[in-house]
Amino acid sequence: METMTAERVIAAPADEVFQWLATTGNYTRSPLVLRARLARPGEGAPYGVGAVRLHTWLVGWFRERVTAYHPPHDFDYVVERCFPPARHGGGRLTFTEVPGGTRVVWTTTAQVRLPFGALLTRHLVKPLLVRVFGRILDAADAALTRDAARPGGGTGGGGTRG
Repeated sequence: METMTAERVIAAPADEVFQWLATTGNYTRSPLVLRARLARPGEGAPYGVGAVRLHTWLVGWFRERVTAYHPPHDFDYVVERCFPPARHGGGRLTFTEVPGGTRVVWTTTAQVRLPFGALLTRHLVKPLLVRVFGRILDAADAALTRDAARPGGGTGGGGTRG
């Protein structure tokens, strides 16, 4: 299995960045994500533990279940089904306040379940997934930074600045 990581510092408070990235529908602000929706709400919060998220990206289709949810610090998920087929060892997003904003680290571990899966994962899937993660983080940065610059603030992810 391969571990894939993307990270950014986003110029916004951790609670806003967490909420934006926990909200699957925001992922479609990236040109690499075609569709994203909440299929089943979680416990205590729409994207809390047990939430089921469906994503259609240019690189595949994924059904994820949120397995841990600790706003605004981290959340974990596991891909229950996907195409192309893959083994998933879990994913995690962490959010840490740093000077200038919030450092987000998005990590997942997976391997394609096809002939030569390890080779395909290392040389094709890993760079593609890291790129998709990076583009979603770029979209979060653009949305949260743009909205923060507007008079009156706002996050574009459904919250407001206080």
